[in-house]
Amino acid sequence: MAVFGVLAAALGVVGLVAPDALLTVMGFEPVPEGGRADGDHTLVFLTASSMAALNMGVYYVLAALADWKPFFRWTVPFRLLTCAVFTLAVVTGRAPTGFLGVGLWEGLGAVVTGAALRYERRGTALTGVGPESDTA
Repeated sequence: MAVFGVLAAALGVVGLVAPDALLTVMGFEPVPEGGRADGDHTLVFLTASSMAALNMGVYYVLAALADWKPFFRWTVPFRLLTCAVFTLAVVTGRAPTGFLGVGLWEGLGAVVTGAALRYERRGTALTGVGPESDTA
């Protein structure tokens, strides 16, 4: 969770400071030399999503520091949903192929998080050792 949080926050900062770099990494065209056409709000949406990524990254790091397992569990289905939506966006042509990496990152993160929680729960069940608050 902490690693994902740090990466999300870092990419959010990159999007705020160097939006062209983030656009290029995701397979989108950078801002043209003469600027964007009137009515093109790409940078507005990139600013909003970058700020959201920065905030989300901080939430994940704070949840990891607090070892807040219910939060970890809540992220699994929503990250799988994000994976499905982003993958569908690429498959249907709404997003470039490079954007598939974002969806796969979310899906992989959800699977790893779910597996780690399951492994930890089984270990706790076998040893009988673990915090009672972990049942939420």
